[in-house]
Amino acid sequence: MRTSATPGLEGFVERQIAVGEARIRYLAAGSGPPVVLVHGLGGAAPNWRLIAPDLARDHRVLIPELPGHGGSDALSATTLDPFADAVLAVLEAENALPVVWIGHSLGGIVGLRAAVRRPEAVRGVVLAAAAGITSGRGTAVANVTMHSFVHLGKVVTTQRRRLARSPLGRTLAFGWWGVADPVALEPEMAEAFLEGPSRHTNTTSAGRALVATDPRLELDRVQCPCLCLWGTHDNWVPLADGFEYARRLRAPLRTIADCGHLLIGERPEVVLRALREFLAGLG
Repeated sequence: MRTSATPGLEGFVERQIAVGEARIRYLAAGSGPPVVLVHGLGGAAPNWRLIAPDLARDHRVLIPELPGHGGSDALSATTLDPFADAVLAVLEAENALPVVWIGHSLGGIVGLRAAVRRPEAVRGVVLAAAAGITSGRGTAVANVTMHSFVHLGKVVTTQRRRLARSPLGRTLAFGWWGVADPVALEPEMAEAFLEGPSRHTNTTSAGRALVATDPRLELDRVQCPCLCLWGTHDNWVPLADGFEYARRLRAPLRTIADCGHLLIGERPEVVLRALREFLAGLG
């Protein structure tokens, strides 16, 4: 395990562990009941910059980067199980089980896989615009779009600060698919969203595993409490998916008005309020 200072998230340190032949990078801070924050497809740890520090005031917060994302090595995988296992390995190394899993988009469905495979390890799951239910539809379009986005991130690496600080740049990067009001998106948060793709090594495996997975087949095996959080203007993972997750999991669904898919960066204050209520209810 290697530890170093971490820029961007005050109070967090960077660590790495080996999971098989892959190095998994993660951030850690705080003390108290453990919480893990898991980003979405094409994301990275900085996506949680407006959520993680607040939770770390009274929780042990861990932010892994999924294999192939950010500073984590890629894994050859055809299902989402190795991604769930990689996060669980981080949590075991940190003595942070059982944990409350808070997952955005891909991170949500990976959390459901963890809850099915290791029910004793997951105390609760928050699905923040969780992918999975309709991810297998229009697969070609989704893959091409995400592939283009990742390569765009690599191309604009040296320009991401300028792009993030321009209303037009934020609209081009996040309009329609990402946020409801890209002009109002905090420039630093926009830059954080653009940082991850510049460091990815392989998000293709995760994307293929995602579109090949139908989480509905095993939702009845999820034993822990769940919460669904959705933006009403999510054009990437539709609100209808949130209703179906909530119905099948018998979980509450909280919607955020005038909010898109990147709700953890667009409306962090509302997300935090919902998270704190859910965590308090777990005891």
